[in-house]
Amino acid sequence: KGAQIARSAGTSARLVAKEGIYATLRLQSGETRKILSACKATIGTVSNQENNLRSLGKAGAKRWRGIRPTVRGVAMNPVDHPHGGGEGRTSGGRHPSTPWGMPTKGYKTRKNQRTDDLIVRRRAKRK
Repeated sequence: KGAQIARSAGTSARLVAKEGIYATLRLQSGETRKILSACKATIGTVSNQENNLRSLGKAGAKRWRGIRPTVRGVAMNPVDHPHGGGEGRTSGGRHPSTPWGMPTKGYKTRKNQRTDDLIVRRRAKRK
């Protein structure tokens, strides 16, 4: 199936403990979770650590990577985004939300998963 955890450039996960059929990992986000001991892993860190420091130089370089332009919700029409519309420049007029009406900026939108009980300690909250 291939790698599923710690795939991003410069990341790694640390093996903390092994108990029965589960092994405990500490991820770079600070989360501690269990995985099956039978799972395979590669030793070391994913290369290209300074990937996030690269300047792409122009908008087209982002387009080549398949990333579309970022447009603010308040710059759209009401048919396109909950923050859209209004006469002149407006502030959006409601709590920050996605184009589909889901709250953003700190509101938890994740549904409970079957694997939730394998998370020993959640990642630390931002202050």
